[in-house]
Amino acid sequence: MLKKIALAIGVLIVIILVYAATRPDSFRVERSAVIGAPPEEIFTHLEDLHQWAAWSPWERKDPAMKRTHSGAARGTGAVYAWDGNDDVGQGSMEIIETVPPSRLVIRLDFIKPFEAHNIVEFALRPEGGSTNVVWSIHGPSPYVSKLMGLFFDMDALIGKDFEDGLARLKTLAEA
Repeated sequence: MLKKIALAIGVLIVIILVYAATRPDSFRVERSAVIGAPPEEIFTHLEDLHQWAAWSPWERKDPAMKRTHSGAARGTGAVYAWDGNDDVGQGSMEIIETVPPSRLVIRLDFIKPFEAHNIVEFALRPEGGSTNVVWSIHGPSPYVSKLMGLFFDMDALIGKDFEDGLARLKTLAEA
């Protein structure tokens, strides 16, 4: 009887591992919000990484995290690095492309709790007197991420932080 149970568990594990391998090789999470401010106003809060402390959802998760800024003061070449608690980890981001006031692209590199290299994008489109802001992240999905994705909904996890950040950015830009 014990052998049958062990065999069944082994088969289940193999099925899970094989199924994980069939998952997509990349991921994308995206959220948007309409903000009652012109794109130029919102863009200033995005391209200056020093201003992220006022609206970034991760700043509240670890107010004591160590932050460093280097490179350009803002825009392309601006770099922000952090080292924080388990909620925020350790990593850096660098603005690699700007098209003021409509697009900002960031290379995001995590070191802890796991290594990951992704691209973050902000797209701003005027809509009357407001701006539609789309915040997205995309990147490769290695096997470990595919396996984790079977048990954790990354869209919901990351998406919730994006929604919080967009709401805080909206409050800031509309003030």
